[in-house]
Amino acid sequence: MENTRTLSDKVLLFIKGLGMGAANKVPGVSGGMVAFVSGFYEELIYSLQKINRKAFKLLFNRGFKSFYRYINGKFLLLIFAGSTFSYFSVSRILDYFITNYELYVWSAFFGMIIGSIYYILKDFSDWRIQNIIAIFIGVSIGVAISFMTPAKENDNLWFVFLCGIIGVSGMTLPGLSGSFILILLGNYVLLLVDSVNELSKIITDIFRWNFDFINDPERMRYMKIIGSFTLGSITGLVVLSHILGFLLKRWHQIVTAIIIGFISGSLGIVWPWKKEIYKTNELGEVLLDSQGNEVLQNYQRYIPDINNSETWVAIGFILFGILSLLLLEWLGNQRKFKKRKRR
Repeated sequence: MENTRTLSDKVLLFIKGLGMGAANKVPGVSGGMVAFVSGFYEELIYSLQKINRKAFKLLFNRGFKSFYRYINGKFLLLIFAGSTFSYFSVSRILDYFITNYELYVWSAFFGMIIGSIYYILKDFSDWRIQNIIAIFIGVSIGVAISFMTPAKENDNLWFVFLCGIIGVSGMTLPGLSGSFILILLGNYVLLLVDSVNELSKIITDIFRWNFDFINDPERMRYMKIIGSFTLGSITGLVVLSHILGFLLKRWHQIVTAIIIGFISGSLGIVWPWKKEIYKTNELGEVLLDSQGNEVLQNYQRYIPDINNSETWVAIGFILFGILSLLLLEWLGNQRKFKKRKRR
């Protein structure tokens, strides 16, 4: 697979990684969904599945090159380089737009998810009763997750490690938003906002040859949190990929049906017209976490006012989201057609 990739294929994979990283940071949107729609989901799962005992035997007995080739290293490197870079670039831009144009961002994502459902459904033709039940189960779980109440922030390193395992599920399970799961676990702000911002500052300090952060207990606390979360994420990626690889081999259509259900159920999470409800005490005062952030309880969803011009702009963004997915599908088909023509 690696040797047949052109430079444009590699650039495209990196861009898909950017999209995956940005999606992972947005509550309600799944990086795995980006992988699924972009057509590299199964290669991602099977490549991660190659990180096993045999891979490490190759590493110790034949060296890094054999290990790298066996795990489809170039593919994984491009995808995860894009995802990592996204956390310090694309996702930061996305944070700005969510803060300032929240309704329109959610509308675009809502449209993209509708486009994704169409994209997957058009190739799904096995409508046996077990697959219909699997879709219903996926939808039910997705909707149930969207109405759960978030927990309190917890910076215990074992819990952070567990958050890494669970949070990375968004990269391997299309439709299951890892960032939204982190909101439910109470650690979204700690792990995907405060820690990412702190890591960005630390990296900048290192490039400036400034290591004063080593003597700062608060910054070192964040380093421990980042380390535990990263280790948990790596563990989760490898373990989940083995489980999913096993399931995909044996029950491909049922797994696909559940994924369709998950993605459909996630529409409730990204419904554009919603307002945040924060936890309050007996006096009606909004509760704050240890970092001074308001503690989110859930969202109150509502039907928009069709007489409001903002509503129609949002609907325009929904259509834009749908059309962008259809355009991606068309471009993908064009690339496949050109490759067949060259052969």
